[in-house]
Amino acid sequence: MNYLIVPGLNNSGPRHWQSFWAKSLPNATRVVQRCWDKPQKEEWVETLGKAIQNLTSDTIIVAHSLGVATTVMYLTQKAEQGKIPSQIKGAFLVSPSDVDNIEVIQSFAPMPLEKLPIPACVVASENDPFVSMERAQFFANAWGVPVFNAGALGHINSDSDLGEWEQGRQFLAEFERTIF
Repeated sequence: MNYLIVPGLNNSGPRHWQSFWAKSLPNATRVVQRCWDKPQKEEWVETLGKAIQNLTSDTIIVAHSLGVATTVMYLTQKAEQGKIPSQIKGAFLVSPSDVDNIEVIQSFAPMPLEKLPIPACVVASENDPFVSMERAQFFANAWGVPVFNAGALGHINSDSDLGEWEQGRQFLAEFERTIF
């Protein structure tokens, strides 16, 4: 299995679990946006699309924060076109930032609320400042996917100081078992 890491606003720094996973997951690649601090929706979705075009085998997208919105936008656009890339087997969506209610990323609003065309799951924290558990559950319900409750981990980012985030690896393994 391959993994495509999709960071959010300001990228995922060296202490972020995504950076650890990019090094430790087998066959992991990372989406690199041109501008991390002033994201443009169309550009971010297009950059993700180009990264997906370069994939040559079965892949799970591992998205965080604004990367979740970018991933969901890409998937819903491709579903409307009837062109879901066959190599994308699932989406592991961690801390889906509430683009409808956070000023710095409102250019990504509205969050798509269509059922996702591939298996996916949401991982949410009980005290995330960028998406309440209720709102994360709302998104998951709209997308037709289950939610893993990570407990009180803030935004599940570098500030959470999770290192390899073993709990997340367990969630990923459980999610993979539902796909294959």
